Amino acid sequence: MEQNNSFHKVLARVEKKAVKLWNQLCLVKDFCQKHQMQIVYEQALRLEETAERLVLLTRVLPAYTGSNVAGMDVENTIKLCIPVDMGFTTEGWFRLCIPALLPKKGSGSADYIRSFLYPAMQEYFRGKEPVRFTDCVLAYRHVYSRERPERRMRDHDNIETNMVSDIVAMYVMPDDAPSVCSHYECSVMGEDDRTEVYVIARMDFPQWLSQENERFGEEENVHEKTSEMAKKDM
Repeated sequence: MEQNNSFHKVLARVEKKAVKLWNQLCLVKDFCQKHQMQIVYEQALRLEETAERLVLLTRVLPAYTGSNVAGMDVENTIKLCIPVDMGFTTEGWFRLCIPALLPKKGSGSADYIRSFLYPAMQEYFRGKEPVRFTDCVLAYRHVYSRERPERRMRDHDNIETNMVSDIVAMYVMPDDAPSVCSHYECSVMGEDDRTEVYVIARMDFPQWLSQENERFGEEENVHEKTSEMAKKDM
């Protein structure tokens, strides 16, 4: 009976949040039809935050049914919806790629980061020998899609970045203290939104930075050639 009551309480919270999401969506559509794009932007951010909170609630809902496989099934769903790529480069650096940007949030929680990244890291390192970078650079590469209408780069100082750093440190570093690693962040334009994280031995960082500069130049050249071809077709 108690479990049933708990389920209905969470379900009621989900329903309330879903109504709020629908109302927020209507506001976005309404201001969009009026071509008030600055207000559309602000309301769209609120829509995104409400959706994040709704997702967190719906992820715990299956567990309240009493199913003993709810956690595993939810994790499998997350893996399908948020495919996280990770591994070691030929140089021996650890690389993690999240198919999304890590925006700065004025409020709310970064629990959604933990919900998909921690299981992915846990699964990747299961059965593998421990890896510990004791003198390294933790580099974040924020890649913005060129198709994105809003090109403004975001503030790097955010709770999502800290959450990712903590989880990465659990598996490849003793911790992410300044005595162990330095932090480096850059933002570039690319084919799609994503966040790349690298753990690099400090002595190798100049090599990584040199490769990053070369890659940046190549991506810009490809973009310029593509744009020029499009202009000719027009």
